[in-house]
Amino acid sequence: MAAPLRSKLAMDRAQALVRELGISSLPVDPFAIALKKDIVVQAKPDSDEGVSGMLLRHGNNFGILYATHIPSEGFQRFSVAHELGHYCLPGHIDHVLRDGVHSSRAGFVSGDRYELEADQFAAGLLMPATLFRRAMEEEDPGLSAIEALAGLCRTSLTATAIRYAELSRDAIGVIVSTGSRVDYCWLSATMSSLQEFSWPTKGSAVPRGTATSEFTSRAERISRAEREEEEVDIQDWLGGERSISATEEVVGLGAYGKTLTILTCSKLVEDTYKDTDQDEEDESELIERWTPRFRR
Repeated sequence: MAAPLRSKLAMDRAQALVRELGISSLPVDPFAIALKKDIVVQAKPDSDEGVSGMLLRHGNNFGILYATHIPSEGFQRFSVAHELGHYCLPGHIDHVLRDGVHSSRAGFVSGDRYELEADQFAAGLLMPATLFRRAMEEEDPGLSAIEALAGLCRTSLTATAIRYAELSRDAIGVIVSTGSRVDYCWLSATMSSLQEFSWPTKGSAVPRGTATSEFTSRAERISRAEREEEEVDIQDWLGGERSISATEEVVGLGAYGKTLTILTCSKLVEDTYKDTDQDEEDESELIERWTPRFRR
């Protein structure tokens, strides 16, 4: 089965679960969903770093442990939702629980098929398309909208930013970086229409002279979750010959040690989304962008 189809099925499964449970407003509570499935959920010790969560099985009983070394409610809720993905998605239990214990690294940092599918399940569960789009319509595009939606969904800024880019009709680019190197990049459909540009891939350098490059040169700004905003030309990030004005918003992710950059081209013509009543069944043409741009 092709990766985009598996990705769509993972997200569809999560959103179907939201409907089955009669959830009609945000936030979606993954702890309550685990309880409904008789799964015991507990926190992992602060000192036990390296993984985001664990799925455990003893006979017919299941448990979830979630990491606390990153003191972020959004990160922890995503980690629990990720483990629910392993529990709910066909084939996952047989693959990941061969020894009764599975350790995960949630948050789109793994190239493993099963981890990515569980990430996509988590995003669809915590930010189901219909409810998320409805909330998006109340906000102006950019970092402030992502922060508002993260507060509403009780999700991390990074997970919310990725989901925002996937569902937005605006020209949005989301870049997560560690130091001077890009971890991954997601684009809205409108932004990805700029085919003449070369978008950053995992491991590529953050372009010199950008607000993000200047920001990440001082690690204390990241740890203090400071922010910066500049009006830029998209060429500063992508090169090429086409000049397009953009807003570059940068925020440090605190103890996570990473930087989130939001690029917004507010004047770019929107020609991707025609139907204002699209719901989650219309995501098949977008889902491929849920796969991070890993280099081979």
